[in-house]
Amino acid sequence: MSHISRAASDQVAPPIPTITASACEALSGRVERPVHRDCVVAQGAPPNDSANCAPRSEAIDQFPVAISLLAEQHRPSRMPFFRNLAALDHAAASDPSFLGQIHLVYQAAMHATRAAVYYLPHLDSPAMRKRKLQIFVDDDGLLGGDTHHYQLTRAFRNIGTQCVLDDEAFAEPEELCRHLDGEAAQFVRLAKTLYSRSLGPWCAIEVMSVDWMRALADALSVHFPQFADEPYFAECFSEMIEERHAAESLSVTQMVLSAQPTLLSATIEDAKIMAEALDGVWTHLDRIVEIARKKAAQASSASA
Repeated sequence: MSHISRAASDQVAPPIPTITASACEALSGRVERPVHRDCVVAQGAPPNDSANCAPRSEAIDQFPVAISLLAEQHRPSRMPFFRNLAALDHAAASDPSFLGQIHLVYQAAMHATRAAVYYLPHLDSPAMRKRKLQIFVDDDGLLGGDTHHYQLTRAFRNIGTQCVLDDEAFAEPEELCRHLDGEAAQFVRLAKTLYSRSLGPWCAIEVMSVDWMRALADALSVHFPQFADEPYFAECFSEMIEERHAAESLSVTQMVLSAQPTLLSATIEDAKIMAEALDGVWTHLDRIVEIARKKAAQASSASA
C-alpha cells in the first residue's frame, strides 16, 4: 500500500450501504415497470400484478445500495491492468513513449467524465445548481487557476512522460477520439451521451473513482515512489474529495428519483452501461502494458 493509500485509510469514509435483496433486484433490472405511482412490478410479471408489486419508495431507498453493488462488481482495482503495470520491468515502465500512451488513455477517460458532468440532467433548480457547482469547483476551480486535468498531466510529466497531446487538445469527444481507438474511444463517446440523459452513470463513476485512483497511484509508485505524492492524488485522498463526490452523487440522485420515480430503471441501466464501458478502459490500458512487456522480453532475448 502506498503512503497516500495509508493516509487515506486513516480518514473516516462514508459508510458502505448494506446490500439487500431489493437492491439486487433493482440492479438486475427486475424492478422496472410501473403499476401505479407508488408501486413497481418485477420484470416478466403480468401488468398490475399486486402479488409481485413492491413499493416504489423501497426501490428508491435501495438505489445507493444497488450502485454500491454495481461498483463492487466492476471494482477497477480487480482488473489486471493495475497489477500488470506494477509488475512491468522498470525500464519498460519508465519509457517516455509508453507513459505517454498510458497518460493519453487515462486522461482522455477522466476528461470525458469531467466534461460530461456539465451536462447532467434534472439539476436545474437553484439549490441543485449550487450543489453541482461545488463538483465543478473541485475539478476545475482549484487555487491559482489549477484543475485536476492539469494536475494529472504534471504528475505524468514529472516522471518523464512524453505526452501525446497538449492539455488543451482534450476537447470535444469526436475530436479527441481521432487520437484514440478501441474501448477508450468507446468510453469517451459514451460519457457525454449517458451523463446527459440520466444521473446513473455519474453515480457509478463517482463511487468507483477513489478505488481506481488508489490502484493507479500504487501501481506507478512501484516504479516512481514520488508519484503518489503528486497533488492530483495527495489532495484528493487527504481531503476525501472522491468519497465526498460519491456521497453527493447518490444523495442528489436519490432526491431526483423520489420526485420522479419513473426514472429509476433507466438510471440504473445507464449506470450499468457506464460501468461496463469503464471496464473497457482498463482492458485497453492493460493491452498497452502487455505490448510493452512483450517488447521488453524480446529486447532482453535479443541481447542475451
